[in-house]
Amino acid sequence: MREGGPRLELLFIFIGSVLVNNFVLVQFLGICPFLGVSKQLDTAFGMGMATTFVLTVSSVATWLLNRYILVQLGIPYLRNVMFILVIAVLVQLVEMFLKKVSPVLYRALGIFLPLITTNCAILGLALIIAQREYNLIQSIVFSLGAGLGFTLALVIMAGIRQELRFSNIPKCLQGSGIALIVAGLLSLAFMGFSGIVPV
Repeated sequence: MREGGPRLELLFIFIGSVLVNNFVLVQFLGICPFLGVSKQLDTAFGMGMATTFVLTVSSVATWLLNRYILVQLGIPYLRNVMFILVIAVLVQLVEMFLKKVSPVLYRALGIFLPLITTNCAILGLALIIAQREYNLIQSIVFSLGAGLGFTLALVIMAGIRQELRFSNIPKCLQGSGIALIVAGLLSLAFMGFSGIVPV
């Protein structure tokens, strides 16, 4: 445990997952939805919230599964398969919930909503938690921070892309070209947070 007690350690975990080790812009996990759903601010925010929910719930479910079943039975080698199954079930539940509660957001997210299942950030988070041997509270804080960091990256990217519509961009850079350049610049900016907390 770090000097300063468990609360300070939780704060470091949270800040580290939002900024220093941002899943999208520093660890390059979840790039597909980052580029695919960052054209509109409202859609990007909705996707970020849906992913944050799945990240948080899946971290609790996979932590319990790993701790009380896989480790107890001596079958940790089944982590990847079991974690993918848990994530797929949770994404299906989120999809059904959004379809019922917010059909507009459900249609706006389109194919990217079921693709949360294949979002490597979700599986990556579950594996990182198991690897770092976080307790349940640390896992929840880490997943909330990762989700908020994911949402922050999507919203910033969406805001910039909306403003770029009014810019005079050379034809050869329009579309994916300028999006990748902006993503690269954002990644460099987030790397500036390196070292603000011990992670």
